[in-house]
Amino acid sequence: MTNKPNLYNLTKSEEDYLKALFQLLIVDSSVKVGNNQLAEYLKVSPASTNNMVKKLKAKDYIVSEKYGKLDLTDEGRAIAVRLIRKHRLWETFLYNYLNFSWDEVHDVAEQLEHIKSYKLIDELDRFMDFPKRDPHGEVIPDADGEYFVLPKTRLSSLSEGDVCQLISVDDGSVQFLKYVSKIGLALSSRIKILEIREFDNSIRIEFDNTIETITRKFADHVFVKKVV
Repeated sequence: MTNKPNLYNLTKSEEDYLKALFQLLIVDSSVKVGNNQLAEYLKVSPASTNNMVKKLKAKDYIVSEKYGKLDLTDEGRAIAVRLIRKHRLWETFLYNYLNFSWDEVHDVAEQLEHIKSYKLIDELDRFMDFPKRDPHGEVIPDADGEYFVLPKTRLSSLSEGDVCQLISVDDGSVQFLKYVSKIGLALSSRIKILEIREFDNSIRIEFDNTIETITRKFADHVFVKKVV
């Protein structure tokens, strides 16, 4: 087993910044992530982000590359992955055992992910028989810090007539998750693209004997694998 990262000299805010930077970096490694992008993602001021980045650089968790692009050190990455592991395990526990809906688990897991105990998280994983996916379909990193990015396609990138299966959704917005539940979409739903309207780029889809019209913005946050 690999050495576990040191979480004990970090504040909650510092952990949030490391996790946010990691999440931005894995979306597209070719895209520059600087202080402004990080501030926008976290919905905080650029000044606050500048100060925090300086602190995390001093602790050797973040480095600046050419043209101000930010990256994580190996230790910074290990901490971020550990936080994501804790977050997704707590979401799974809340959903499977405590009767939380999938639009309720994110905010609670945001609080619980900052618990420092390694034993608690590893025993939680063992108690649930080592789940591989969270309620939103995302892969749960293992105890060794192995992080696997699930190959997936945005629903908005498909064409008329395409058929796909829903494999995950963006879990960052409670309002979005509530809307997903309201229209009846669920993980493994089989979706057919009936029409893409040129006027506003809205999309008519069919799933589970239901026809619904969704916005392009909505489709950007739904991830699928193509079937046909």
